[in-house]
Amino acid sequence: MASAPWAEIREKFQAALALSRVELHKNPEKEPYKSKYGARALLEEVKALLGPAPEDEDERPQTDDGVGAGDHALGLPAEAVEAEGPIAQGAVRLAVIEFHLGVNHIDTEELSAGEEHLVKCLRLLRKYRLSHDCVSLYIQAQNNLGILWSEREEIETAQAYLESSEALYNQYMKEIGSPPLDPTEHFLPDEEKLAEQERSKRFEKVYTHNLYYLAQVYQHMEMFEKAAHYCHSTLKRQLEHNAYHPIEWAINAATLSQFYINKLCFMEARHCLSAANVIFGQTGKISTEDTTEAEGDVPELYHQRKGEIARCWIKYCLTLLQNAQLSMQDNIGELDLDKQSELRALRKKELDEEESVRKKAVQFGTGELCDAISAVEEKVSYLRPLDFEEARELFLLGQHYVFEAKEFFQIDGYVTDHIEVVQDHSALFKVLAFFETDMERRCKMHKRRIAMLEPLIVDLNPQYYLLVNRQIQFEIAHAYYDMMDLKVAIADKLRDPDSHIVKKINNLNKSALKYYQLFLDSLRDPNKVFPEHIGEDVLRPAMLAKFRVARLYGKIITADPKKELENLATSLEHYKFIVDYCEKHPEAAQEIEVELELSKEMVSLLPTKMERFRTKMALT
Repeated sequence: MASAPWAEIREKFQAALALSRVELHKNPEKEPYKSKYGARALLEEVKALLGPAPEDEDERPQTDDGVGAGDHALGLPAEAVEAEGPIAQGAVRLAVIEFHLGVNHIDTEELSAGEEHLVKCLRLLRKYRLSHDCVSLYIQAQNNLGILWSEREEIETAQAYLESSEALYNQYMKEIGSPPLDPTEHFLPDEEKLAEQERSKRFEKVYTHNLYYLAQVYQHMEMFEKAAHYCHSTLKRQLEHNAYHPIEWAINAATLSQFYINKLCFMEARHCLSAANVIFGQTGKISTEDTTEAEGDVPELYHQRKGEIARCWIKYCLTLLQNAQLSMQDNIGELDLDKQSELRALRKKELDEEESVRKKAVQFGTGELCDAISAVEEKVSYLRPLDFEEARELFLLGQHYVFEAKEFFQIDGYVTDHIEVVQDHSALFKVLAFFETDMERRCKMHKRRIAMLEPLIVDLNPQYYLLVNRQIQFEIAHAYYDMMDLKVAIADKLRDPDSHIVKKINNLNKSALKYYQLFLDSLRDPNKVFPEHIGEDVLRPAMLAKFRVARLYGKIITADPKKELENLATSLEHYKFIVDYCEKHPEAAQEIEVELELSKEMVSLLPTKMERFRTKMALT
């Protein structure tokens, strides 16, 4: 080491750390990195005072293929070589400086220089990486290289560094276990060294960051099961060590719930969402070293995150209701009483298994926090609803969160988000109608759907919101279609339906036709020509629209035989379109198997029916 006084070296290093921690917004506007550059200059001075790196027979920890994560990335275990003696001590201190220089260059967006310094840090520490003095620094250097390579979208290289860090942490905890030195301690006098408890806290935080970055890498690699596991572990550890931002933690937990919802793991999803509510409620009430001053001063961010968590709750309620519907409906989408009875018998088994299932789930929090999360959970079912009353409870919860989400995601400024929330609200009414046995009340639910959806497309520019327009047009058409079917079923129970009911059925029919036609017209090219080949993304809805238009024309009630014949001809034309299209494009047949069979049947039956009409008209 150079002959400079050790006190001077320590003082410069501490000054560099202080400058590094200055927030960017506190620098002059034209010199946003002024404090970072000041810190860098001091670190370079310390490096010069420490002198050149000691000779080391191990020149390079990288593999020849350029992965660069050292032996550990290849699954080779580290050996516990302690950093003892002046040569080792000099190497470790230089490694600390190289680490901080690396982070400094990354902070100023000089990634290549940052990588160079971090790799030098690993090279200096390679043989000591499992030691009490160096393990934390080595893991932090690898974590930063993992982030750096991830930002370059070299995900496999990032994965190698981060998995190496995870393996090193696990090996250290298994073989040694005592809280290791924090990197800053290499430049502190003995009387200022950290207590064991603080060392442990800092080391665990480093490992938590490692898991967090691994979760992101696995997500990027579409290894979703693994990503969810690491995300859940990260969130759990953040609570255990009281190192989290309430808003950020809550949104991450709510986001994780969406993975569980898609896997139909509703107990785990409910737990994540309940925890998100409880932790989000801590905003502004707790203070940790990770909480920024600005967090409590940004009401817009607060309300936005609150709205986003609400939307996750909506998806929970909606998916659970839809899953129940799928498990209980017959082949025409109506409630199957036999399936309902079977599920009732399974309910007791599901409840008996609840406790054992809970033990398998990763639980957040302990003590009072755990109790608070459980209190939220107990108010929400994770079991599929089996009747209208159970479905209504979930519906009301979902609707509560719809109103909460709409407080932030308003049509003025958040058009797409607002529309998606309204569509989810409509879907909640639609699935609740499945559980309702009273046909008149079902009609009213579909009417509510139409009332909330129709205003959305009045002011939407179809050029900019084409896909959204199509979705809403199709959904409104289907709501009118369902209402018409219900009104026909109600009329069929009456001995002599009056003219009012007939008029109502025809008006609903007309409205459904209008919106299906708007949807189909949106598929036409600028010359108003319907495509010969329908895009895969709209194939099924286009075929369904054609099928339902054909059926609607056949359902129009009229006393005029000539008009009825015209309607039957139009109906036949649409049925024929479906049959002909599927003959030319066999892949389409797989999308609408049931509707295609019915269309073929109608194509063979309708001409005979139309001929009878012509004969009848000729005789009158």
